[in-house]
Amino acid sequence: MPHANINNARLWYEVTGEGEPILFHHGYTACRENWKPVAERLQDHYQVIMMECRGTGESEDTEDGYNIPQYAEDVIGMMDHLGLNTVTFAGHSMGGGIGFQLGAHHAARLTRLVLMAPIPSGGTQPPDPELRRLTLEAKARGDRDFFMAQQHAGRFREDVQTDAWFEHRVDQMLRITEGHLIGGSESMQALAVTELLPDMDIPTLMLAGAVDGLLPANIADFERMPDATLHVFSQAGHDVAIHEPDGVAGAIDAFMQRGVPRIPGR
Repeated sequence: MPHANINNARLWYEVTGEGEPILFHHGYTACRENWKPVAERLQDHYQVIMMECRGTGESEDTEDGYNIPQYAEDVIGMMDHLGLNTVTFAGHSMGGGIGFQLGAHHAARLTRLVLMAPIPSGGTQPPDPELRRLTLEAKARGDRDFFMAQQHAGRFREDVQTDAWFEHRVDQMLRITEGHLIGGSESMQALAVTELLPDMDIPTLMLAGAVDGLLPANIADFERMPDATLHVFSQAGHDVAIHEPDGVAGAIDAFMQRGVPRIPGR
């Protein structure tokens, strides 16, 4: 698999397909696998770029740089490495926070934004201190049962949330570096771009799950953006691309082809 040296970090990436480029970025405790079902459905029509941020997946565990502004700069660095002036950026969860950051500070490099169950533009709530302590301790000792119990507690789609999928999610959680686990969390809490959204006129597709606690925040952020459309999946939680890969791929394809829907005369 290819890697690129971006901003003093060796980052994993993959490019498949041809056509207009879409760059996919994963969420906080995830990796490329959470976008993979959608990417596979789109690569026959678009140039699909997947990347993993520092401290996750097959990317390098760096000493520093674990924050959303740096992750956004790494996206720009990856685009430069690939010779791309602009892309459609698609980010899930924390990746959606990176999308907000890019839209606020690198709008000229974006053709469109796809925000799938993004963290709130005003930042996330601090985690419960006791749960954070238990999580860090479980990660340090490689306690798969701790993380598996968390996964099963949120299970509602047994057709796609299989035991094999949960095992894979636990692999992802155990792999990420402590720097990303701590720094990424603090950076998500510190995100503060809400006041900039009314001026962010990039065509944007907001994808959300009806069974996701972030839905109210996603709707509120959608309503703040002047050139956005919203698609809520009734049978999806936070992992929207896993729960509804056909629907997500179809919504992105329609957005790429037709943009934000307009009512004639308005």
